Amino acid sequence: MSNLPEDFVDKMKGLLGPEYPKFMACFKNPPYQGLRVNTLKIAIEDFLSLAPFELKPVPWAEGGFYYGDQDRPGKHPYYYAGLYYIQEPSAMAPAELLGVRPGHKVLDLCAAPGGKSFQIAARLKGKGFLLANEIDASRVIVLGENLERLGVRNAAITQETPGRLAAVFKNYFDRILVDAPCSGEGMFRKRPDMCSVWSYTLPDRISVRQKSILKHAAEMLAPGGRMVYSTCTFSPEENEGVVDWFLKEHPDFSLVEDVHFKWFDRGVPEWVNGSPELVKTFRLWPHKIKGEGHFMALFEKKADGGASTLPLFYKRRGISKLPVEYECFMKEYMREFIEDHLYVHKDQLYWIPPSLPDLSGLKVLRPGFRLGTIRKGRFIPGHALAMSARKESVVQSIDFSSDSKEVMQYLEGFTLTGFDGKGWVLITVDGYSLGWGKLSDGLLKNYYPKGLRRVLT
Repeated sequence: MSNLPEDFVDKMKGLLGPEYPKFMACFKNPPYQGLRVNTLKIAIEDFLSLAPFELKPVPWAEGGFYYGDQDRPGKHPYYYAGLYYIQEPSAMAPAELLGVRPGHKVLDLCAAPGGKSFQIAARLKGKGFLLANEIDASRVIVLGENLERLGVRNAAITQETPGRLAAVFKNYFDRILVDAPCSGEGMFRKRPDMCSVWSYTLPDRISVRQKSILKHAAEMLAPGGRMVYSTCTFSPEENEGVVDWFLKEHPDFSLVEDVHFKWFDRGVPEWVNGSPELVKTFRLWPHKIKGEGHFMALFEKKADGGASTLPLFYKRRGISKLPVEYECFMKEYMREFIEDHLYVHKDQLYWIPPSLPDLSGLKVLRPGFRLGTIRKGRFIPGHALAMSARKESVVQSIDFSSDSKEVMQYLEGFTLTGFDGKGWVLITVDGYSLGWGKLSDGLLKNYYPKGLRRVLT
C-alpha cells in the first residue's frame, strides 16, 4: 500500500521496532471481511445450514464469521431480511468486552452505523433497553435504518451531544460503550481514502474531543457499572494516553483485566509514560490477528451508592386507550397483539420499552419501536413492524425463495401479479420477513420502503 502517509510510517517504525516489517507487510494483503449472525431472528446453527457463503468463525465474537472473497452477502436477500450484519471482524470485539446481560440499561454513545448497537441488542434479548445516540445528522438516519432492518425492538435513538445526555442521565446506565471518533489509522487498509485526511498532529487534536466524550460518559455510568472505550487507531495519544488521563482524573474508576480476550496484545504504558495499569487494555494488530487495528479499555466504576432513577417514558407520555385504527388492523392481520406501552407522536405509533426513561428535552429520532402510521382513519403498518414479525405472527404471508426472480423484483419495488387474497400481507424470503405488501384483485402492491429499494442483480 503505497499511499500511507510518510509521517505515519515513520511513527509506526519508531513504535514497533523489530515488529515494524511484519506490520507493514500486512498492508499488502486485502482486509478481512466479516458478518455477524442476527440471533434476534435466527439461531446460529440454523443460519449456518441456510447461508450460501463460505464462513469461518471469528474467535472473539460469538456469531461472528469471516466470509469468502467470492461471497457478496450485501447483495443477498438474507441481508435485507436482517439475518446478519456485515461488520469488520475487529469491530466485533468492543461490544463483546462490554459484557451486556438481559435487563441492563445500556448506552451506545457514538452508535452509527449501528453494528455495535445491534450486538448490544442481541445480548439484551429483548429485556432492558438500549439508548443508541449519534450526533451526526446523516449517520443517525443510517443507524435507524440498520436497527429497523435487524428487528431491534427495545431501543430508542437520540441525536444529542454527550454533555446534554449527561445532564439527564447522571449515574444511570449499567453499561456504556464509547466507540470514540478517532484518526482512523486502523482502517487505512480497509479505507485507503482515510489516509488523505490524516496528519501528524491529528491524534493530539482529536484526543481532546475523546477526553471530553469519555468524561461525560463517566458521569452517566451507574456505580458498579462498566464502560468500554474503544478506537480504530494505533495512536498512543488516542489510546493509552486517553486512558491514562482518564484514570488520573477519575479515581472512582479502575481498569478491568478481562483475561478471556486472549487473542489480543496488551496496551503499552511506556509509549505515554503512563501507569503500569495500562497493560490491562487491549491492542488489536492487523499483523497478529485476522482483522484491522483497534484498541479497547474496560472500566468499572466504584460501587459507591446506588444508581439514579428517572420517570418512565410510558408512564409520563404513554396512551391509555388503543387507537381504533390500530386495534382494527391488529385484529384483522396479526396473530400477536401489541397493546401495552404505546405512545403516539403526531401520526406515528410506537411501542416503548417498559424500562425506558422519559426523554423530554432531548432530540429524539425514535423513542422506541415504530409500529406504523395512523392517517385518515387507517393504520399503515411500519417497516419496523414487518422486520420484527415472524411468519407465524401474521394472518397472511407470501414466501419467496432467495433465488427467485420475485424476491428480487420485490426488493426493487415492483408490483407483482398472480396472487389471491386481499389486504395486508407479510412478504418473507425462505420464511424470514422482508416487508409488507397489500393484495387486491390479483395484484401485490409493494410497500417495501422506497429509500431501501435496490437492484441486486
